[in-house]
Amino acid sequence: MRRIAVVPGSFDPVTLGHLDVIERAASLFDELHVLVVHNPDKSALLPIGQRVSLLEQSIVDAGFGGTIRVASWSVGLLVDYCTDVGASVIVKGIRSQVDVAYETPMAIVNRNLAGVETVFLLPDPAHAHVSSSLVRQVAALGGDVAPYVPRAVAEYLQPDTSPDLLTVARPE
Repeated sequence: MRRIAVVPGSFDPVTLGHLDVIERAASLFDELHVLVVHNPDKSALLPIGQRVSLLEQSIVDAGFGGTIRVASWSVGLLVDYCTDVGASVIVKGIRSQVDVAYETPMAIVNRNLAGVETVFLLPDPAHAHVSSSLVRQVAALGGDVAPYVPRAVAEYLQPDTSPDLLTVARPE
């Protein structure tokens, strides 16, 4: 039986911490779906299609092994997607006790709704302080996000020459 897992997230943008969790999850499962989901509680910087594209490029650049599929999901429950692709596990990266407190009720409900278990992975300590919202804030204020994100994301988020306006560089 193939072991299939889903790593969901807004990935707005994908960070090195996300890639760390994805790489380790890919080594634990036969097939991994990295799922860009819409979070109605967050104001997105990047459209979902761009997040998918940057995630795919970052995974290719990192050279991860295993079967990794990148997709998006914006309608229905996460466990509906899991059921559709035959995944029995959701993988979540957690950075702190705050993440544990937030993720635990969802994990219990997902197990109750569809029998899908949740596995928590701790990030590499070098990335544990980094969140997508922190990266968005640094980028919006013209700071260098390169230490926190994959190369493709850093290039995409480069500010133009105007110091007070963040414009996102578009790939040619």
